[in-house]
Amino acid sequence: MLRPQKVVAYVIRDGRLLVFLHPDDASFDQSGLQVPAGTVRAGELPDAAVLREVLEETGLEGIRIERYLGASEYDMRPYADAIHVRHFYHLTVDSPEVPDRWFTQERGDGDSTPIRFECYWLPLVQGHVLAAGQSALLGRLFD
Repeated sequence: MLRPQKVVAYVIRDGRLLVFLHPDDASFDQSGLQVPAGTVRAGELPDAAVLREVLEETGLEGIRIERYLGASEYDMRPYADAIHVRHFYHLTVDSPEVPDRWFTQERGDGDSTPIRFECYWLPLVQGHVLAAGQSALLGRLFD
């Protein structure tokens, strides 16, 4: 069984959590509400991966890591025969010009069809609604 290394970013600003939707999905059930996350590339450290994923998925610059929150496993079955090892991070954005809501797109490694994201800030206390177990370590933000 595959055990890919993943990163999950909790970007916090003014008591709100950066989240996004996939507005082009056929339904909300397909992907749900998410935070920036993705795969750690071969030879890449999780710290670098989380910063890269936030930039790719949101277009935001001036992101910095506040702290590492820990790791957990997420069983992807029956969707995929894999157990993701997820590294969770608390991040902040230093840029003074951050919109409340915006659209962006990710191109992956640059040669795939762009995926549109609708990004916005969700009150942190509502973070439990994240899809696919992404809220697993959200409570550690309060430790």
